[in-house]
Amino acid sequence: MAKLSKRMKEWKGELDREKKYEFGEAAEILKKFTKAKFKERFDVVIRLGIDPRKSDQMVRGSCSLPHGTGKEVRVLVFAKGEKEKEALDAGADFVGGDDLAEKIKGGWFEFDRVIASPDMMGVVGKIGRVLGPRGLMPNPKVGTVTAAIAETVKLVKQGQVQFKTDKGANIHATIGMMSFTAEQMRDNLQTFHDSIVKLKPANAKGTFIKHIAISSTMGPGLKVDPFQFKQ
Repeated sequence: MAKLSKRMKEWKGELDREKKYEFGEAAEILKKFTKAKFKERFDVVIRLGIDPRKSDQMVRGSCSLPHGTGKEVRVLVFAKGEKEKEALDAGADFVGGDDLAEKIKGGWFEFDRVIASPDMMGVVGKIGRVLGPRGLMPNPKVGTVTAAIAETVKLVKQGQVQFKTDKGANIHATIGMMSFTAEQMRDNLQTFHDSIVKLKPANAKGTFIKHIAISSTMGPGLKVDPFQFKQ
């Protein structure tokens, strides 16, 4: 049997893995165990009451967090003409067309999000097999294929989060930093929760938000009572 680290022993002695914590208490515990020498993220996992095998129950969207994510986001935009100027004026880090596609084909990935104007999807489609597995492919369902280039760039820069269910009906996301106040963390989680609830599939039966767990990058995962976030 593997030996428990000192940190793991501390967690085991103080945490109740089965308890559904009130958010304020959970945030206080996470902050107590945030001891890494780098800025730790505030992460959440939400289990949904859907059948992930059914495509019509897939939950996918985006959410603008009230306090952002605390992380600088490098935005790449596929656009030309007036839309290219809009993207640059809005703060996009990289803007172009075939030139950027060729760089990406060559293994360049110094960006975090990709936005495209509809008329550039022919170019983007050529690198879909490269962008897709990395979760970078622009998609109209999450608002990253859009004519509203400037507005979208600003939203992404301010901390917009994309999300979708995995094969286990879970949604994983980073929704802040552990340096945020507990109130900021709760605000972000409430907004994230509400955005998911609005996308509940019409044929999803029973309880939709089944479980919520929060954690820091290097810290323990804690269950929180989902009913405290009920709309």
